[in-house]
Amino acid sequence: MASKPWRSYFSIVSVLLLALSLVAFSDNLLTDIGQPSNSDPKFVVHGLFGLAWYVLLATQANLVRVRNLRLHRKLGIATFIVAIGVTLSTLYIFVAIWNGWSNLAEEARANRLFLPGFALCIWLAWQWRRYPDWHKRLIFIGTFFMQGPVLSRSYDPLIVSWMEPLFPDFTARVDETGFLLFFFGAWIAFFVSLAAYDWKTLRRAHPVTLAGAVWFVVTWLVSGLT
Repeated sequence: MASKPWRSYFSIVSVLLLALSLVAFSDNLLTDIGQPSNSDPKFVVHGLFGLAWYVLLATQANLVRVRNLRLHRKLGIATFIVAIGVTLSTLYIFVAIWNGWSNLAEEARANRLFLPGFALCIWLAWQWRRYPDWHKRLIFIGTFFMQGPVLSRSYDPLIVSWMEPLFPDFTARVDETGFLLFFFGAWIAFFVSLAAYDWKTLRRAHPVTLAGAVWFVVTWLVSGLT
């Protein structure tokens, strides 16, 4: 059983993931609602499924924390349906804007490889829903895979928005380096945090955590070398 300080791990991380997604897409939601993507059905549908996923992720994790397992199980079906919506809407966007693998940026290539990883994790999580240790890790590893767009869009509102007015010259000089440090540092930190949770609760790395880390590394290697 998890020690007391770690019992809220999934609860805290799920709320953090929801907060990051809201920050990342705050322009679509609040500050620039007239932008073209807000009137494009494929992006609107995808955005609604994405928002629903993070809201349900946080809700489900906190229902487990307060031991309301009956409602958690009832919402599980809706959560799985939303995950299918996330997968299909993302896939549709990838197909609709496809312009050849060689023309994609490295990050875009990685996102296309992470999508089947997300889908596989969620499918396995549904199959193994009676095994909580596997189920919850699969859900979160799958969600970690999808953090590329969220983190890339979080950099400006979280870092540049306050650094640029205070240190304009420095921010301009380190902009690309700063972005990469934030992007990969934050992304890797999610996997490290789950490994730390494993160590605190199991005294070893869980197979799902290890497999997720391997998929992450292999995906970026393939994206960068092809």
